[in-house]
Amino acid sequence: MESIMKTALLVCGTAALLTACNTKKETEAQLTASGLNPANFEATVDGKQTALYTLRNANGMEVCITNLGGRVVSIMVPDRNGELKDVVLGYDNVDQYVDAENSPSDYGASIGRYANRISQHSIQIGDETFELVANDGDNTLHGGPTGWQYKVYDAEQLDSTTLRLTIVSPDGDNGFPGEVTAITTYTLKDDNTLDITWEATTTKETVINQTNHCYFNLNGDPSRVGTNMELYVNADSFTPSDVNYIPTGKILPVEETPFDFRTPKALAEVVNDTTFEQIKNATGVDHNFCLNTYKDGQGDDTQVCASLYSPETGIFLEVFTNEPGIQVYTGNFQGVGRDKDILRKHGLKYPKHVSVCLESQKYPDTPHHPEWPTANLKPGEKYQSHCAYKFSVK
Repeated sequence: MESIMKTALLVCGTAALLTACNTKKETEAQLTASGLNPANFEATVDGKQTALYTLRNANGMEVCITNLGGRVVSIMVPDRNGELKDVVLGYDNVDQYVDAENSPSDYGASIGRYANRISQHSIQIGDETFELVANDGDNTLHGGPTGWQYKVYDAEQLDSTTLRLTIVSPDGDNGFPGEVTAITTYTLKDDNTLDITWEATTTKETVINQTNHCYFNLNGDPSRVGTNMELYVNADSFTPSDVNYIPTGKILPVEETPFDFRTPKALAEVVNDTTFEQIKNATGVDHNFCLNTYKDGQGDDTQVCASLYSPETGIFLEVFTNEPGIQVYTGNFQGVGRDKDILRKHGLKYPKHVSVCLESQKYPDTPHHPEWPTANLKPGEKYQSHCAYKFSVK
């Protein structure tokens, strides 16, 4: 009898162990290459369903995107040894993306309806002034406190490499005029390019300026500062800002300033140079560069407008756009104040200057500078913006 009980216990124990192993294998099988659990991105936000969508190409590169804010959550690319590295910052669950107050940042978002800042939370179109909702002191940042990065897009995965996201922004959204229908399309190409297109139409004249807000760490280790990364920007000039990050209206040459990235250089040479007032005010780089790839009202998106390189991993990122400007932001608010204790993907804490954002755009505060390339969109016109992030090993 005793031997029978021992045998039964052994069988039960073995069965339980096999069940636990199978459950673990099933769980691991559901994870993305970046270690994300799609179930952690399933939620109902403002009555709409969120999810995680995965794009893969023939080279094994993987991009994960959530339709909450059209956010790129992870990008897995091979390093010089062929090992996949996640090269963007973010969270590993939808709850933190929703809770912007306690989990700040626009990680990976498709920003709208106006990326960057508009001064004095107002715009003038024709003879009419529109008061916007301020969310950055007296200014409106990234479309206001309920910009599109906090909205749920309608998602349609067209195939294994393409995701189309659609949002309808009502007339008066954060004070902006016109009902706008906007489409963001992410396509992962076999040359390891993440291609992004934005299209929009409006029922009333308005302003549109969309961008992607990925925070890149090409070292693949966002627990450490990323100032070893080398930055190139194809720009002879930039738009200086005041202490509130609003353009002064001037366009100044980068020559003989720390902002001369026309020859690639490590960010460590730049971000702590407080002898340069622009860097001192921003505690790093947070500025718009006027791209040489934009001439006579046209942007050439076949030319490299910026690049970023990690000598540690060999991962090389080239950026292409048809827009006149690119905002370079070196993660100056990461790891500062209460931000230093917030846990991100895989339980990591991010330090200051851990990453670089390369945001294609119209110049900041363009509605107050009619001499700059316009952000205005009229009924019957179509807004079209393009940005491509191409990864390789150098």
